[in-house]
Amino acid sequence: MVDSFDGALRAAIQARGLSLERLHVRLAERGIHVSVASLSNWQRGSSRPERSRSLSAVRALEGILEVPPDSLSALLGPRRPRGRWVHQVPGALSYRDVSQVHASVDTLLGQIRNPVDGQLRWLSCDESFRVGSDRDERSVRTRAVFQARVDGVDRHVAVHHCEKGILPDIRRASHCRLGQVRTDPGTGVTAMELLFEKPLRRGDTYVIEYEFGYGGGGPEATFYHRWFRHPTHMYLLHVQFDPDALPVRCHRVWQPNAATPSTDVGELQLSGWCAVHMADMEVRPGVHGIRWEWD
Repeated sequence: MVDSFDGALRAAIQARGLSLERLHVRLAERGIHVSVASLSNWQRGSSRPERSRSLSAVRALEGILEVPPDSLSALLGPRRPRGRWVHQVPGALSYRDVSQVHASVDTLLGQIRNPVDGQLRWLSCDESFRVGSDRDERSVRTRAVFQARVDGVDRHVAVHHCEKGILPDIRRASHCRLGQVRTDPGTGVTAMELLFEKPLRRGDTYVIEYEFGYGGGGPEATFYHRWFRHPTHMYLLHVQFDPDALPVRCHRVWQPNAATPSTDVGELQLSGWCAVHMADMEVRPGVHGIRWEWD
């Protein structure tokens, strides 16, 4: 089953065997004028219909492509909120402030056309990072609890960065649907759109879980960092090591911004379960995480 608008539209066009030029003509015959370039962007996920005229075109496309009524429209959800809300969040940082690959992240978010930045308050973030027997990254699983700052917010975009440039081949999510996924192999950045069950009202809370991982061998792992751009009530990071590959030392680290070197906050003791963790309340924006040494 296709869960994204662009994927469903692309599949319907292929099934009917119609060219974009022909769809353009068929829409025009119904008094609806949409450019071939717009149709191309819609099916590639570069943009999505939101204006009333574009939404009318989607309903007409359902008839032309002979798919069930509202089968395409339902994948769009409500019109997404507008505005640069990140600048209205006290203490918020930009991706430039917390990441050396901010240009890549901004590019991918632009391709997804993410308008909800800053419209979700992070109540908690619970992460589990798993290291394999070859000292490699196997997966990172995240459970996040959000609270809507405004009416209508209906998605979150998760970002994964691999400094070795190896993109994860496992991308999963629970309590939400996978939307658009964009990658930059040159910098090792993946952006994954997570669509909520329904639009939230201001003050509503929502829980999602998602995972990035590697089916085979992943990149060598010596740390895991989380970029916090907004204040967060609670953060828990748990790093699980394979019993056959245990580090000699582990440290909790903190970095107020990307221009400042990372600082060891304190040493962490490996438990009998081959794991370490850090937990923090009222997390300030910056880079938080754990690093470890193998030898």
